[in-house]
Amino acid sequence: MTTKRSQAEAGLENGDGGPASRRIADDPLAAEFLRYLETERNASAHTLAAYAADLRQFAELIWGAEARPPYEWTACDRFAARRFLAHILKKGGSPATARRKCSSLRAFYKYLLREERAALNPFAGLAMPRGARRLPRVLSVEEAGRLLDAPARLLVECGEADPRRRRWMEYAAARDAAILELLYSTGMRVAELTGLTESRVDLLSSVARVLGKGKKERLCPLGAPAIRALRAALAARDALGLGNGVRARERPLFFGHKGDRLDPRTVQRIMKKYLRAAGLNPSLSPHALRHSFATHLLDAGADLRSVQELLGHASLSTTQLYTHVSIGRMKEVYERAHPRA
Repeated sequence: MTTKRSQAEAGLENGDGGPASRRIADDPLAAEFLRYLETERNASAHTLAAYAADLRQFAELIWGAEARPPYEWTACDRFAARRFLAHILKKGGSPATARRKCSSLRAFYKYLLREERAALNPFAGLAMPRGARRLPRVLSVEEAGRLLDAPARLLVECGEADPRRRRWMEYAAARDAAILELLYSTGMRVAELTGLTESRVDLLSSVARVLGKGKKERLCPLGAPAIRALRAALAARDALGLGNGVRARERPLFFGHKGDRLDPRTVQRIMKKYLRAAGLNPSLSPHALRHSFATHLLDAGADLRSVQELLGHASLSTTQLYTHVSIGRMKEVYERAHPRA
């Protein structure tokens, strides 16, 4: 079985490719830190790969691309940290990218300090560049409705005559409608949606058990339209015999055309297809439905703590970003509607 760490290492070897990128996991302290992230922090393969890539970039800058581990991490000082920050910005990295990468190195050195492997954290207290905080792009309620109606409309327009192909297209349309409804109804992340199994969705209780970041489980209420869409998708799936012989505990909720579990990239392509069909911006990602979910709840008077729980945010400050979106929408309504605005 492939572990998360081996997946991350494989991704590095197939990625941007310098010698250091292939050797960073061979460094004893870096490897120890990655194991800590995996076993104690429940980091995903994607997160492990990101941390490893940031460590690799720092190692290449300080010791050169041809340097071999073990690296002299404890010999680095604040000047090395500032040099790394300046390097990221000089190469065109955004302030947000610089903050994220330096945060990775700060966490690494914090771990070394805790384990008494280093005497100081060169990234502690490093002044970070501030960037304008971009507000999330959201759909209006009317736009969300157009998007959610797109799968059924496209199926009607397709006019496919071949019976076998028609059955698959009917399933795909029902599946896609359920995906969009589920994303908008719950605000779950795409990776959380594609990780769902049939046993994690209780249509009678109208709730889905979602495994979020850090393997934290939360309950997501399902709206009536999402439940209807899911019932239709499951019925169409069963009519095709997809997942037969797989236990409900392991059976994916949604299948691709090869009979395997849908992955996040496929969901992104599905989203773009229906954005175009609905006359909306095709550059929007499925995360826009998560943003829209939160914004529409706050617009309708939901309290911030409840929205935080529904989204699975660890910090309330992350959820507070959506209050700015709601205030912006209120100002638009005010300026349109008030006679002396």
